[in-house]
Amino acid sequence: MAHRPKRTFRQRRAHSSDSDGAEEQSSEPGAPEKQTAPGLTEEGPPSRGGRVETTARRGRGRGRGRVWASSRRAAGAATRTEGGLSVPVNIPDAAFIQAARRKRELARAQNDYISLDVKHTSAIPGMKKNSGEDPESEPDDHEKRIAFTPKSQTLKQRMAEETTPRNEETSEESQEDENQDIWEQQQMRKAVKITEGRDLDLSYSSEPQTVKKFDTSISLPPVNLGIIKKQLNSRLTLLQDTHRSHLREYEKYIQDVESSKSTIQNLENSSNQALNFKFYKSMKTYVENLIDCLNEKIVSIQEIESSMHALLLKQAMTFMKRRQDELKHESTYLQQLSRRTETSTNESLAVDEKTQWILEEIESRRSRRRQARTLSGNCDHQEGTSSDDELSSADMNDFQKTQDDISQDHKKIFEDVHDDFCNIQHILLKFQQWREKYPDSYYEAFISLCIPKLLNPLIRVQLIDWNPLKCDAIGLKQMPWFTSIEEFMASSMEDSKKEDSSDKKILSAVINKTIIPRLTDFVEFIWDPLSTSQTTSLITHCRVILEELSTCANEVSKGKQDLLKSIVVRMKKAIEDDVFIPLYPKSTVENKTSPHSKFQERQFWSGIKLFRNILLWNGLLPDDTLQKLGLGKLLNRYLIIALLNAIPGPDVVKKCNQIAAYLPEKWFQSSAMRTSIPQLENFIQFLLQSAHKLSRSEFRDEVKEIIPILVKIKALNQAESFIEEYHLDDLKSVIKEV
Repeated sequence: MAHRPKRTFRQRRAHSSDSDGAEEQSSEPGAPEKQTAPGLTEEGPPSRGGRVETTARRGRGRGRGRVWASSRRAAGAATRTEGGLSVPVNIPDAAFIQAARRKRELARAQNDYISLDVKHTSAIPGMKKNSGEDPESEPDDHEKRIAFTPKSQTLKQRMAEETTPRNEETSEESQEDENQDIWEQQQMRKAVKITEGRDLDLSYSSEPQTVKKFDTSISLPPVNLGIIKKQLNSRLTLLQDTHRSHLREYEKYIQDVESSKSTIQNLENSSNQALNFKFYKSMKTYVENLIDCLNEKIVSIQEIESSMHALLLKQAMTFMKRRQDELKHESTYLQQLSRRTETSTNESLAVDEKTQWILEEIESRRSRRRQARTLSGNCDHQEGTSSDDELSSADMNDFQKTQDDISQDHKKIFEDVHDDFCNIQHILLKFQQWREKYPDSYYEAFISLCIPKLLNPLIRVQLIDWNPLKCDAIGLKQMPWFTSIEEFMASSMEDSKKEDSSDKKILSAVINKTIIPRLTDFVEFIWDPLSTSQTTSLITHCRVILEELSTCANEVSKGKQDLLKSIVVRMKKAIEDDVFIPLYPKSTVENKTSPHSKFQERQFWSGIKLFRNILLWNGLLPDDTLQKLGLGKLLNRYLIIALLNAIPGPDVVKKCNQIAAYLPEKWFQSSAMRTSIPQLENFIQFLLQSAHKLSRSEFRDEVKEIIPILVKIKALNQAESFIEEYHLDDLKSVIKEV
């Protein structure tokens, strides 16, 4: 492909363009020959004319590529010469040109288009040649016939044209014009080839197709009825087989359609799988975030729990140590006082400053308690039954300040957490939605086993400032977590009659895993069995807990047994460490105002107070455990010995009445019971011994108080024997009422 030369816009010389244009028009195929041939045949032989035509073509071939050649004639030349021979050229006159133009305009007006048919060419070449003489008669641009390719040349002409040396003195302008003409000729030549190819395709497609005719001369094989029948049968069999296969396929398609409809119906009726996946994914994300939150906060929870426990433990240890120190110093002081009395010396007793300060502090607290009882109207109070748990104002302020600081830290644990991750009710609502929407997957995932573990840190937070040893402590059933769990269990979709319902065990599992360990710590380290208020409050909470655990067995019984065991151990330790009833000579204790007598009375009533607190656990602890602790270790070992050392009289009867009043009535409910329980044998013998002594003394009427005690504890045989012995017929009615 030839590269297009650089185009210049210089004005070309008029004589070169005109002559070149005349040459191009005269070289169109068919035009020159049709007009020059007659002149040649009339003036000379045909061979001569052929030579003239060939020579003219050769001259035109050489002159097309060389626009600068001066051999081109003027545009108005009428003849050409070749070797001295003149050739006449027939040029149409102006009238012919005007007539042709009017004809074209008329055809254009009628058809409203310009025909593309190239066969009805008029004498335009002649007009071209005459364009130099009459410029106004030159056709319009769209009417000109453009020669897209030069006239074909012979091989000799092309070789001569290519081997002709170019003039080295050609100007730059002529060279550019020549290159421009060459490029235009090449482009025109390509366009003509494409147009000719399309014309050939159209002409080929327009030819009518020939239809083959049946040749009747061909002979066909002979045909009879049997052959036709056989072919028809085979064709029928083939069609039947095809029909049966189509029927089978049709039935299969019908079944597929029915199956698809059934599947669609089932999917429409069932829950949307996308929604299921979305729900499970949201629950998974929620639980993961909840666990991450609790794992992050559990450290703070443990620290605050430890701080509160340490504070309460410090206070409990302060009371216990103070009581033991005061008991030790007061007992030591009384022993020194007894030794000085025995020696009958008048020297003053030397007491160290610490002991003196402790004794004064003890007496100061007792005075304040007496004043408080007097103001309240409680005049029947016995010394020694008070809980000596008063603190100084400075110590109380320090304790309260520390407790407030811990409470503030406790409130800040979940202040940056959304309620969905720290509110037990919101958390249980999430699982309740799961249980209501997809109960099968809920129970298959054993959520009832996971909920107690998830709620454990949150419940511990609510229990940080909860002290079960205080009378004003909130009950477990009034706590928010307790009510939330109860509501969650009440809304369970499982059959409520089902004993092994998994959701019904959530509350007991929470109590077993969270509440019981908390209570166990209080019992082991903080609870004071000598305090009736602490014991009463603790029993109330334990009764609620153990009642909730009574519906479950196996795994939760271990927590229950651990709690009860810690209670028994703590009471046994209190009996061994806190019970101390000194024995003084009767001459010393006869004076009720003496310090020895007062100290002995306080310690005895303190023992009776512990005896009562132990027997308050009736119904929670086994009877044999209570009898072993209260009767075996405390009554028989300490209280009976102190009573035996006392002087028989109204005070002894009062003490015996108080002991009998604290004994649980269910121990003596059997109507067939005529003898008391074995652990009370010593107490019965002391009652009979006191009755014998009183019957011979001035306190004879006190015997009537002892017989009802024997009847209450089911010592009926001993009571009847005593009545018959002393002829107390008026007391037989007491036995008959039983």
